[in-house]
Amino acid sequence: MDTQNQVLDRLRSTFRSGITIPERFRQTQLTSLLSMIKDNEQLILDALHKDLAKPKFEAIMSEIEIVINELQYTIANMASWMQPEYVSKSLATKLDDCFIRREPLGVVLIIAPWNYPLQLLIIPLVGAIAAGNCVIVKPSEVSAATGSLMAELIPKYLSPDCYAVVRGGAEETKALLQNRFDHIFYTGSQTVARSILQAASVHLTPVTLELGGKCPCFIYGRVEIAASARRLVWAKYFNAGQSCVAPDYVLCSAATRDALLPAIRKTLEEFYSKEPQACPDMSRIVSPRHWTRLMELLGRSRGKVVVGGESDQEDKYIAPTVVVDVAEDDALMAEEIFGPILPILTVDSLEEGIDFINRQEKALAVYVFSEESSVVNTVLEKTSSGGFCSNDGIIHMTLPTLPFGGVGSSGWGSYHGRWGFETFSHRRSCMLRGWALERLNGLRYPPYTEDKLGWLRWTTGRSCSIM
Repeated sequence: MDTQNQVLDRLRSTFRSGITIPERFRQTQLTSLLSMIKDNEQLILDALHKDLAKPKFEAIMSEIEIVINELQYTIANMASWMQPEYVSKSLATKLDDCFIRREPLGVVLIIAPWNYPLQLLIIPLVGAIAAGNCVIVKPSEVSAATGSLMAELIPKYLSPDCYAVVRGGAEETKALLQNRFDHIFYTGSQTVARSILQAASVHLTPVTLELGGKCPCFIYGRVEIAASARRLVWAKYFNAGQSCVAPDYVLCSAATRDALLPAIRKTLEEFYSKEPQACPDMSRIVSPRHWTRLMELLGRSRGKVVVGGESDQEDKYIAPTVVVDVAEDDALMAEEIFGPILPILTVDSLEEGIDFINRQEKALAVYVFSEESSVVNTVLEKTSSGGFCSNDGIIHMTLPTLPFGGVGSSGWGSYHGRWGFETFSHRRSCMLRGWALERLNGLRYPPYTEDKLGWLRWTTGRSCSIM
């Protein structure tokens, strides 16, 4: 088995050969990647179930179909993305060709998380391939079955001289980060992101960080309670709450809370039956360590559990849980929950809710449920987050025409669709000049005179700089 350095040297040599540059090569690799997903659907489903007990429905929709959609969209549009982007010109450059050229960065590293171990590994890879890069992908060691399957399949479908899978835990990742890459794309926790930034700074490597945070769901004004409960419960407990864009907590008035709780109970029973642990549609917590962290958070909370709360350590199961009477300084509000526990906090006004959201770190998504467009627009205008969705949750990230990413502590940069292509591309400013207009160029040459300066300032004042 090759060492990390040998793999990196092989990919760097391949990139310098120029093999990844032609559109046809990129299209061929993307088409092969699409075949990999389609040919091995059952193997992928089995691995996802082994890692997270993902229901087939959730696995197909959030892992397989979203990746297929991304691949098909990119294959259909990549040729147009690769075209030079011509820009407006000044008087002095009127006869020149002035354009932006998208060029691959080189050899890039993609470090994926465990919660959506296929989607969050492959979708960044799609953007990197489309942009013409060589790529090392590092699956999470926590979702070992999916990581092992990707390590087996990717070399069979993609060029091993251009794309490689490196497996391992924290030590292997630390060793990998000691190498120089042309870009690092990381999805995961803020704690690990800081370590990645420190390692990247040694080589001045640009980094894209797809992190998380505490995504609020603000329910205010007139609202359809039954529909709100269904959409909230689906978004929160999908994948057992292990989604970076899951609603982390609810803000609402006391009256809305009291109306919402019976609807949540009813919805949970409709979705997952009276015994959710026995329901095949409820995922499990990924590992005993993550289960323990969640149960400790719940144990430290001063709030009152009004729905769920049951757990089974051996089964890595935590029931869909709702906690009320939660204060801003509660243990459940100290960090991203990333599990099936939903705190509900009460506020008395729209302004109080917005102020609460703005006191927290900027989230990956802000959700607002309301039938009143004025409420939705006010929350949109007066808050900041990576994404925004009204009257639903998670759905916004499924559209490849929208950039997906965070802001501030929830992440740097974005991807999906063209945005992934742009993330892994260098936008090179190009000017192709001839030898015409040399008399006009003479205005900038010494000896400098007031007359030349006057002409230059005249052209500048008409947005036609000669410089």
